Amino acid sequence: MFDGFWNNVFRYPRYLVTIVLGLLVNTFDPLIPLLKRPGTLLAIIGLFVGGFFFLTLTLRAMLGLTAI
Repeated sequence: MFDGFWNNVFRYPRYLVTIVLGLLVNTFDPLIPLLKRPGTLLAIIGLFVGGFFFLTLTLRAMLGLTAI
C-alpha cells in the first residue's frame, strides 16, 4: 500500500521548481523585446525597484519593524 509513498513525496519539490520556472519564463518572455530599448529598460527597472521598495516598506509597517 505504501510502497512508493516516499518516492511520490520527494517528487513534489521537482514539480514546484518546474512550475515556478515556467511562470518566470512566461512572465519575462514578452518583456525581452522591450529590454532592447534603453528608455523602456529604464522604465521597467524603475518599476521593479519601486515595487520592491513599496513591498519592503509595507511589510515593515505591517510587522511593526523599525524604520529604515
